[in-house]
Amino acid sequence: MTSESSPQPMIVTCDAGGTMTDILLVDAAGRFSVGKASTTPQDESAGFWESLEDAFSQWGVTLDGGANGALKPLKVSIYTGTTMLNTLLQRRGKKVGLIITKGFEDSFVVERGMQAVAGYSYADRLHTVTHAHNAPLVPRKLVKGATERIDLFGKAVIPLYEHEVRDATKELVEAGVEAIAILFLFSYINPAHEQAAARIARAAMKKMGREVPVFISSEVSPTIRELARLNSVVIQAYAAEPVREQLFRIEKRLHDAGVQYPLQTMLAYGGLASVRYPRLYESVVSGPVGGLLGARFLGESVGINNLITADMGGTSFDVGLVTEGKIPLVREPEFARLMFNLPMVTINSVGAGAGTYIRLDPMTKRIMLGPESAGADPGPVCYDRGNEIPTVVDCDLILGVVNPDYYLGGKVKLNKEKALARFREEIAQPLGLDVYEAAQGVLELINAVMRDQIRSLVLAKGYSTVDYTLMAFGGAGPMHMAGFTEGLTLKGLMTVPYAAAFSAFGCATVDYSHRYQRSTHMFVAPAAEAPAKLAVAKDLNRAWEDLETRALAEMMAEGFARDAVHLQQVAFIRYGGQLDDVEVFSPVRRIESSEQLDALIARFEDLYARIYVSGARFPEAGFQILEVAVVATVSKVKPLIERRPLSPPEPPSRALKGMRQVYHHGRRHQASIFEMGELEPGNVIEGVAVIEAPNTTLFVPERKRIRFDEWGLIWME
Repeated sequence: MTSESSPQPMIVTCDAGGTMTDILLVDAAGRFSVGKASTTPQDESAGFWESLEDAFSQWGVTLDGGANGALKPLKVSIYTGTTMLNTLLQRRGKKVGLIITKGFEDSFVVERGMQAVAGYSYADRLHTVTHAHNAPLVPRKLVKGATERIDLFGKAVIPLYEHEVRDATKELVEAGVEAIAILFLFSYINPAHEQAAARIARAAMKKMGREVPVFISSEVSPTIRELARLNSVVIQAYAAEPVREQLFRIEKRLHDAGVQYPLQTMLAYGGLASVRYPRLYESVVSGPVGGLLGARFLGESVGINNLITADMGGTSFDVGLVTEGKIPLVREPEFARLMFNLPMVTINSVGAGAGTYIRLDPMTKRIMLGPESAGADPGPVCYDRGNEIPTVVDCDLILGVVNPDYYLGGKVKLNKEKALARFREEIAQPLGLDVYEAAQGVLELINAVMRDQIRSLVLAKGYSTVDYTLMAFGGAGPMHMAGFTEGLTLKGLMTVPYAAAFSAFGCATVDYSHRYQRSTHMFVAPAAEAPAKLAVAKDLNRAWEDLETRALAEMMAEGFARDAVHLQQVAFIRYGGQLDDVEVFSPVRRIESSEQLDALIARFEDLYARIYVSGARFPEAGFQILEVAVVATVSKVKPLIERRPLSPPEPPSRALKGMRQVYHHGRRHQASIFEMGELEPGNVIEGVAVIEAPNTTLFVPERKRIRFDEWGLIWME
């Protein structure tokens, strides 16, 4: 990479899924290069580096372990993945001990009604006989109680019994715990007892000569609802710290190759943070978030405000919404059958990926899809690595859509004969069907599952698909987009050439951002006078100031100058007595008058009317502010979306690779095969066609056509 004309990489973003690790390289001119490799769960840096080498190879550059200085120009490196979520799902985190307010030692066992049925179908939720409580993340023998009590106003009504904390610490350390979590009631109002307990625990361990990290809930998640707060602080110790070890390995490889800047990761609400971020549990679902944020960025760049995002990867199908350029946040999400105090962009997921297992019910002989996936190892049957259970991508291969000699650009040779034999034996013959007819039926079934997921998300919000453009991405998104949108009335349907790495692209579009939240108790009566309003304003300003102090300290510790950090104040407001609130960005930094508080409340009422209807307003109940936040942001370099001149509709001759037989809708077709990288803006391709790229495949059925526009978008019409 010594030539002046060589690409100078400015951004590298990575999305490590359950099956594939995708990388997007962006150079100083805004050009993209996509890399892809199998995920390596035992050491994620291996899959990351292999994918990075693949991305550089698209530019004709051999990375040579990074020793040639190819990575030195990098300004931003971002890594996201599903490791933390998988750690929770498989319950293979660190051994954690818990110190909790005495009398609440069984919190993990008792759970909460919503958490006890989380992850169950609607039918199972109705029949409690089918319910099973979660296995506690912390075994009961490693939960110790300590006497203390702070009331809901933040007053210490029972002092902390320090000797109980010392005894609990000694017992937990002797039991071999690798971390200690501490949670006391109402610590989100007054953290004094938790802070004291942490000091006592560290001092006790120092005396013993054995130290493990200590985490307190008032630092990790100072918000109301103790079970969600308990989950959050325990998961920081249980799952986030093992993930941090993987991230440090990746960062070391980058630094050894000359990269000067720290590795970053995506947070669930769409911010970026250093891998040293103290609340790393906030990145538990970092991967799927990037795609939704990337779609919003792309939409803003080309003038599309309403988008449905459909991300089909190897293990799941994730659907999100961008409405009027806004992405909704869920305040208390559930995943891995656990509730969290964590703002997260709203994404609905279903186990419907290219690696989804296909089986027959032994009693009914009906086809069952998943929910398990073959993952990267052993992978689908066609990988020929030991898996004997057919998957969705095996069906795509059998039907002729996937090229067995061009998977990952030819790096992985697929065994079509084995996939065909296993699918015939396991699925087609027991059903008495032709093997191609059965494979087509499987695709129609999984497409119906994904289509229902799209419909349910849009209709549940009270919207109509006719007002939205659907964007398909993920490694399998372009291949199935015609199928899972069949019957949907959409404003438009599109994908991008770098669909396989689009979640990684989305990470590159986000500013460096952290959110800081805490619970409060504020109420504005419906006919409140100015003095009462000013009292609320004083409490609100004090809460914002506390969060800002914390935000600036963390941002500056991460190397940012004070004047580079932009702070945005947020209040979560609801009508008195309601259960849900609305996130309201304050029009001013501080509320200095009753009129400014009225303006904040007016903004809430306007948002409320837009989310629901104007007639749903209820100012007569007064207004509650039970949580506040500060968003700290630092701008960073982003990809460049450029408008390019249009070529004639006829694709260049070099783009046509030949013809291949494809089975679709009950008959065989001679499909034209194109190389995606050789197609130009303005080109139009009629179906039946297959457009191949090293990292994805786009299938164009009959009576459909593909158009490449001036922004680099691929429209199906």
